[in-house]
Amino acid sequence: MAIVVVGGSGRGVGKTALVCGLIAALPEFQWAAVKIASHEHGQGEAIWEESDSAPDVGQGTDTARYLAAGAQRAFLVTPDLHSSSPVTGFPFLLGELWSKLGPGAHVLIESNRILQYLKPDLCLLVDGGPAGRKASFTFAFGHGDALVAHAGADETIGGGEQSKPIFHLATLERISAQMTAWVRERLGAEPGAA
Repeated sequence: MAIVVVGGSGRGVGKTALVCGLIAALPEFQWAAVKIASHEHGQGEAIWEESDSAPDVGQGTDTARYLAAGAQRAFLVTPDLHSSSPVTGFPFLLGELWSKLGPGAHVLIESNRILQYLKPDLCLLVDGGPAGRKASFTFAFGHGDALVAHAGADETIGGGEQSKPIFHLATLERISAQMTAWVRERLGAEPGAA
């Protein structure tokens, strides 16, 4: 079971695009993809499973985009961050989610806040620059294994013993070969095996 968290510095920086890129680049994991949102998306359930994929990876809801990219399953989880009820908070909903996923599922989670409740095998953070950074990104940064940013061309900076690598990608939906190899290595997977 591999758990990968994709967080980001703010809204619209490309977290969903990166999740879709990872799903497409690493199909052997047969990912279940989860978006955690702090607000209701009109589904009426705290854990909702997507059933329809969008016709194009760039269109539709985030969960539909996950399916279009190749995810086996896609979920939207909307914990009530202001409720004192134990059945609407993160810990309870995580337990419910794990039971829905079943043992051995490989999971990609789009969220910063989830890092307060679990330690993933890998955490990638999309950085859109210092303007508009969410407070949750500061917390997530301490747990991140690598940063990902938009750039004119694919390039990797850093990654030595003391620093986090920074993957500059021309498009987040297409993960570079170097980043794909790095993710596989970090997850302990050989190409073609999960």
